[in-house]
Amino acid sequence: MLKVKRPFDAYLDEMNKITILLPHAYGTSRTFRLQEGSNVKDLPIAHTIALPDATKYECFIEEPLDVGKYYTVRDERNEETDLQIGAVIRTEIFDEKYYYEGTDLGAVYQKEATTFKVWAPTARLAKVRIYKSDKEYTDHEMHREENGVWAHTLQGDLAGEKYTFLVCINLIWNEAVDPYAKSVTVNGKYGVVIDLEKTNVTKQEQLPPLQAMTDAILYELHIRDATIHEGSGVSKKGTYKGLMEEGTTGRNGTLTGLSHIKDLGVTHVELLPLYCFGGVDEANPSSAYNWGYNPLYYNAPTGFYATNPSDPYNRILECKQLIETFHEHGIRVIIDVVYNHVYERELSSFEKLVPGYYFRHGENGMPSNGTGVGNDIASERKMMRKFIVESILYWLTEYNVDGFRFDLMGILDVDTINIIEKEVRNIKRDALLLGEGWDLQTPLPLEEKATLNNANKMTHIAQFNDQFRDGIKGSTFHINKRGFAFGGHVDRNHLRYIASGSLLSMKETGLFLEPVQSINYVECHDNMTMWDKLMRSNEESEEILKKRHVLATAMVILSQGIPFLHAGQEFYRTKQGNENSYNANDEINQLDWDRKEKEIETVNYIKGLIAIRKEHGAFRLQNADLIKKHMTFLQTSPEVLAYHLEYVELFGPWKEIVVLFNSSLEAKTVQLPKEETWHVLVNEKQAKIEPISSFRGKELRLSPISTYILTIM
Repeated sequence: MLKVKRPFDAYLDEMNKITILLPHAYGTSRTFRLQEGSNVKDLPIAHTIALPDATKYECFIEEPLDVGKYYTVRDERNEETDLQIGAVIRTEIFDEKYYYEGTDLGAVYQKEATTFKVWAPTARLAKVRIYKSDKEYTDHEMHREENGVWAHTLQGDLAGEKYTFLVCINLIWNEAVDPYAKSVTVNGKYGVVIDLEKTNVTKQEQLPPLQAMTDAILYELHIRDATIHEGSGVSKKGTYKGLMEEGTTGRNGTLTGLSHIKDLGVTHVELLPLYCFGGVDEANPSSAYNWGYNPLYYNAPTGFYATNPSDPYNRILECKQLIETFHEHGIRVIIDVVYNHVYERELSSFEKLVPGYYFRHGENGMPSNGTGVGNDIASERKMMRKFIVESILYWLTEYNVDGFRFDLMGILDVDTINIIEKEVRNIKRDALLLGEGWDLQTPLPLEEKATLNNANKMTHIAQFNDQFRDGIKGSTFHINKRGFAFGGHVDRNHLRYIASGSLLSMKETGLFLEPVQSINYVECHDNMTMWDKLMRSNEESEEILKKRHVLATAMVILSQGIPFLHAGQEFYRTKQGNENSYNANDEINQLDWDRKEKEIETVNYIKGLIAIRKEHGAFRLQNADLIKKHMTFLQTSPEVLAYHLEYVELFGPWKEIVVLFNSSLEAKTVQLPKEETWHVLVNEKQAKIEPISSFRGKELRLSPISTYILTIM
């Protein structure tokens, strides 16, 4: 990075505070003056502080300065340095003064002309650069408008033109891709002016009704993983197009890809990131793999899944077509969004355009690292919040997505999440918003973090329920700690609590106010797959391990809240023990369609459980009051969890339902709520909407490690 040689440094740290650092080797000064053009003012020294390598002077002035103007500071020797932009960009007054309300940042295309706008309040000069090739380009001076926005309009039809912004800050020119770019060239080297009318696809509006968020059944999927396996039967493997192919089958005729997902019966796919991300080569997608949690440009689809990544329109069209293909098959699409960090802070457009503004810094002035990847996005700052909200709304309206999964949501602030929720619902009432509410070490007050602990402040946001995960599966981070389904001992009341939505009304320290807030899961893209953990934690036969795996998945599907399945979980997905496969190869990450064919009985069992959940609303009660009214638990041995759904004929075809989970290696006898004719929908081998068998009685013998559903018609 270029550095400017200065005799000493001076920084604007507040609108009326200047900090001056004189190296010890340079000496000291008793006076300083501030100059802007011909205007010269004395800088009274308020504090002098001795630092290990320099003397620090804090000076205050009466009138706040304009960050867009050029100032110099002179010492008693008449040595001069430019006044650099310092911590002022992280002050509230800066945020208020330079907040821009317009919705026209980026490249606003019209056939006759394109207007380029960039928010760069600390820049003294700005340009838009139009590229004909890497070495041939033309620069166009931008003019400063209100609130730190720079603008320039170019006449003519610029659709397809490559461009960047250049800003001069602290005497250094930075070149940056437009953070609002709607498409980019290969690997995000340049932004591209896009005529969005050329990317229009027919939107499928007639989706199955979603009366409540608890009606959703989520299926987490990486686009490349879904079809890259040699036995997928897909022609365009690893691409948007490949996942659109219908009727694909494996080597022995079982459904794969899109057709498998539809046949399984889930309501939503949750796609891992599909914006432009780093860590891959779009021109050679087989050279490196990545999940996509390396954000580069949030509003441009990645070319990693495109059939022609060198065409900036291709990635947009294929991404839109994929979403509408899912819609045509009655499946909604949630996209995974990563507004908590960027791939590399120093190289990001945010940092180049307004250095120090978009990211959190600790008290020591250094960037914070709650995310663990070197930077935390400051969502509470007005222009960062504006960007996030507008980006979300862009994907919602332009790409017609149906929801968002917020990666490391706990880094973001509650207000931003609630603003997003309100704006999204104004456009699409049945959109689903969910996130990871982990409490991470970022410099944001606890009460402002969008975490599980603040779920009561975000009542329409679903959150990943780690209490459910650990109670059923066992600890993610301690392999040998086993949950209920794995044969471990779990407190009976805790099991009842997590099966009924992890509600505050069920437990003094409950996580949620309503079941729509609970994402029930035992496996996701992170950490080991459930099968791989079982192989490490349980020294049991493969037959027993498979029963435990199915039991855990059944508990996800049949508990109150929103069930979440990891793609391939229905056929014991393995990553060969890799617990962080974010950049592992296809062999580790791919969905193994040969494995599905071997485990087709289990797939059909899970498919049956999904169908049963969808058939009756009692499995997906919409609020805490309904759960308290209709759901009670049976007295059982510690290895059995059983609940009774009573007076539920208004919600579906069965008047009463009893669900039983046995985690023991032994058969268990359970006393039923009443002597009645019970119809068995699910036993240890089958799961069907129509009864498998019927019996009259008041007790049931459960097979070892099994799930049962009984109904009264």
